[in-house]
Amino acid sequence: MPAPNTTFSCVSWNIHRARGNDGMVDAARTQAVLCDEVWTPRVEAVVLQEADEERPPHRGLLDIAAIEARTGLVHLHAEPSRRWGEESHGFLGVVLFLDPSLRVEDVALVDLPGHCHRGAVVVDAARAGQHLRLIGTHLSLSQGLRVAQMRTLGQHLFRRPRRPTILVGDLNEWRPWGGLALSRRVLGERFVGPAPPTFPVRRPVLPLDRVLATAPARVAGSASDMAFCGPFYLALLAFAAAQVRSARPIALRPADKAR
Repeated sequence: MPAPNTTFSCVSWNIHRARGNDGMVDAARTQAVLCDEVWTPRVEAVVLQEADEERPPHRGLLDIAAIEARTGLVHLHAEPSRRWGEESHGFLGVVLFLDPSLRVEDVALVDLPGHCHRGAVVVDAARAGQHLRLIGTHLSLSQGLRVAQMRTLGQHLFRRPRRPTILVGDLNEWRPWGGLALSRRVLGERFVGPAPPTFPVRRPVLPLDRVLATAPARVAGSASDMAFCGPFYLALLAFAAAQVRSARPIALRPADKAR
């Protein structure tokens, strides 16, 4: 983790393949919202879901170079080995951007079982001598498949050296307590974090998007609501910290009308 009494901030956003609340598919609009409203200078990691096309060859949807230039973040998947394929921007729709202060030590792509091909991107990184593991993923709508997917991820983590881990993404788990899929029994470790409602976008009641952490890290922090024209899921801003004590993460509120 970052040095004591500092935080690591991240945003999770399912961009729904650039389809807005008005039904329009507009990658340029989604990208503008990402750069101008979802991202802020304090955000050190952006974890997108559904940011590549659904079917092979899973082509990327956004202008990576423009996002890097606007935010100063670095696209994690520049190396072909970190993508699903040559035309992809990430792995099965999961695309990460990281602050350049983070030194990436290792990246693993984990295939997750299911009718719709899903995956996880596991990043080991360090900053100022402190180490963390960041996992971006998008889980199935089916509880049974979520359990199988998280068990697969848990088995992968079991084979790796332990370090504070932050799990970020659209986990499609509506139970605030996390259900079986997010339990220690399935994952092998206890992942803990708030469960603010993020779906449906107009009147959120279900906590489908999560940021969870293993000890000694924990999810902590607070931020102001941020109005934006999101796709069908809200973005979730959170802070993970080793020692900092603060409020819960918040869901970023959508604008009433699409741009």
